[in-house]
Amino acid sequence: MKKVILSLTIALLFISACTGSDNNDTPAPETVFVGGTQGIVAQFEPFGVEESGVFSIFDTESFPIEITLTNEGEDDVNPGDVTLTLKGINTNDFSGIPKSELKNQESLDKVSEFNPNGDEEVVDFTPDADAKYKLNVTGFFQPDIFAQVDYNYTTHIVIPSVCYKEDPQDDSVCDVQGAKTFAVSSAPITVSNVQQDIAGRGIIVLTIVIENAGNGRVALPSEDFDLRFGKVATFMETDAIEWECRSSGNPNEARLVDNKATITCKLNQPLAEDTLFTKQVELRLDYRYRTIIQQAIRIRESND
Repeated sequence: MKKVILSLTIALLFISACTGSDNNDTPAPETVFVGGTQGIVAQFEPFGVEESGVFSIFDTESFPIEITLTNEGEDDVNPGDVTLTLKGINTNDFSGIPKSELKNQESLDKVSEFNPNGDEEVVDFTPDADAKYKLNVTGFFQPDIFAQVDYNYTTHIVIPSVCYKEDPQDDSVCDVQGAKTFAVSSAPITVSNVQQDIAGRGIIVLTIVIENAGNGRVALPSEDFDLRFGKVATFMETDAIEWECRSSGNPNEARLVDNKATITCKLNQPLAEDTLFTKQVELRLDYRYRTIIQQAIRIRESND
């Protein structure tokens, strides 16, 4: 998908392993983030005996349909934040599948020092009895079972040493122009570059490049997915009232084109005369993400 919109909401948080570099050689901050590009990872549990990558089941047999959700990223997920929808098969052709759409029932805590693998939950589409194909089979029937996985997620970003300098001619303390060290949490929407610049005396600007590093689609948390684009709100919480963030001219909104977007955050008012210090700026990107998993099964005609 070439156009997608992503929302960003800037918030308080710690740091991830992805870094740029400051002109003043500010060291990368010690991080509590693992870093990476994973969020919620879904996987079908085995349906039966596997033959050359395909699970084989006789038409007289029943089989479970279970999906394991693992939070491999660095944002906590609440109950009900993940929606799983079975696709690719007509569930009416099977017994034992009461619903084709389910949500996670448990909290899925993020990856951390004390939880290195992240939390997981098994979602069972066949809770009362395993699924069984109800129609006649001649030879074999080989459908692909898909699961659409929608979930709300957040990417956390920290820029530890933003240079608040009123006089750009002053070369002391920090550099008001150039690449900035940053850190980003593990999530499918990530940050690839942060630059600081000036837009007039006392006006500092941060330019943040975000990317969809996963293979899914992205949308505003409260909206449905759009094949063309989606909308999201953009907020900064480090002195939020003093900053305005825009992307492609749109305030508080970022649209991904070819899986990338550039967000520009600028001070609304010039810094006071002789202002000179560094400060940590923290951001948060909020979005809804969709991936699809699939698994082939072969339902064989039995000799019974």
